[in-house]
Amino acid sequence: MPLSPPFFAGRDWRARVTLVSVALGVSGCANFAGIGPKAQLAAPQSLGMSAVLAAPTVPSAAPAPRAAWWSTFGDAQLNALVQQALQNGPSLKLAQARIARAQSLIDYQTVADQASVTGSVDATRQRFSANGVYPPPLAGGVYETVNAQVGASYDFDLFGKNRAALDAALGQERAAQADAQAAELLLATQVTRGYFTLLRLAALQELAHRNLALREEVVALVQSRLASGLDSPQELRSSEASLPDIRQYVLSLREQTALARNALAALTGQALALPEVPATALANIQLSGTPQSLSLDLLANRPDVAAARARVEVGLSEVEVAKAQFYPNINLVAFAGLNSIGFSNITKTGSEQWGVGPAIRLPIFDGGRLRAQLKSKSTEVDMAIEAYNALLLDAVRDVADQIASLQSIQAQSLEQQTGQASAQLLYDIAAQRLHAGLGNRASVLQAQSGVLTQRRQAIELMARALDTHTLLMRATGGALPTTNPQSISKSTP
Repeated sequence: MPLSPPFFAGRDWRARVTLVSVALGVSGCANFAGIGPKAQLAAPQSLGMSAVLAAPTVPSAAPAPRAAWWSTFGDAQLNALVQQALQNGPSLKLAQARIARAQSLIDYQTVADQASVTGSVDATRQRFSANGVYPPPLAGGVYETVNAQVGASYDFDLFGKNRAALDAALGQERAAQADAQAAELLLATQVTRGYFTLLRLAALQELAHRNLALREEVVALVQSRLASGLDSPQELRSSEASLPDIRQYVLSLREQTALARNALAALTGQALALPEVPATALANIQLSGTPQSLSLDLLANRPDVAAARARVEVGLSEVEVAKAQFYPNINLVAFAGLNSIGFSNITKTGSEQWGVGPAIRLPIFDGGRLRAQLKSKSTEVDMAIEAYNALLLDAVRDVADQIASLQSIQAQSLEQQTGQASAQLLYDIAAQRLHAGLGNRASVLQAQSGVLTQRRQAIELMARALDTHTLLMRATGGALPTTNPQSISKSTP
């Protein structure tokens, strides 16, 4: 409860000092012993990391802006699409609004340690009671009471409450900034994957049309042989059996391409008329090699990890704020102004009034509420720590999964290149035999079909490699170091 100023005036100031001392001692009844966070941060060493992620109790700087990692693929159209998405994305605008809100909290907490000065002027027309404390002529009369004064107060932050609240606000800003970067990383990843899907479908469509033309040529050849009496109707029906499946596959690819273009248009905030991509665009993408080992310290660059760490810091600061509530709150208050009965007397000598003194609030009988509040904040810290630990473990698994997939794709690509070389050799031999008059057109078409099958596998592996590499960039926060370009078979028959 506030003690009215002037508190130390008069002959009994020693008694009042004694009263304050006793009150301070009584406030010790409200204590927070045994209350605090119980969860422990995951030891980075157990995950193969250094201690860079081990000390979220120290406020960390906001994560550095992510580099344009998608530019490493060397595709100008992809770069333009990602930049357009980052400029128009609604989710990014929401994240920016959250940053602005966090900054307003910082502004509010920054002025908490400053003196507060207020001014007021009020006038009231009232009838004074004839049987009250006021003597005649005020008793029973109607008069105006006028009061004009300036008040000031200053909160002595002796126990660090304001400092802890400011640290919490700074931590919320860091978390908001990291969330914004996480939204940018996710959006860039979605656009990149969507673009690579479009390239894959364009390459597959071109290959499917070539395969359809090849099968139609085989049917025409069988029809010619049937007319010459060299083949039977059964062989013609057998050659025609695959045509409906191939045509259905071409139509399916067209549908998938339309859906992929619509999705990419939505991500980039464009109209549905996206530029066409050539069938050869997939083969021109630059793909970095698969890393054989990767330092998991790169996970410190992941914005979602940085945001989770910042929220642990916020929780710890809020615990300190809750602990500071157990201690006395001491303010110095003062006022000075004029007070009179009637407007005409406000400027007369003797209307002055002033006061100064401390205002001390003590949590004497409020310990239960304060302990419950501290328990709640401590539980929130435990939740934040466990969420951080779970995210860190999931990030480690995510990186390991993508590296394992990339290494497997690289091994599969080597086998596919061997198979494609063999198919190409068979095609070349068949073409040479036909040119020398030792073979027939059917054997050449059959060999060419084997080459197209291998080419389709090469396209799928290339697309998988690009998609997985994109996911690895996301898993490391866009901070994956580049290595030598990976060799992927791009030959065509």
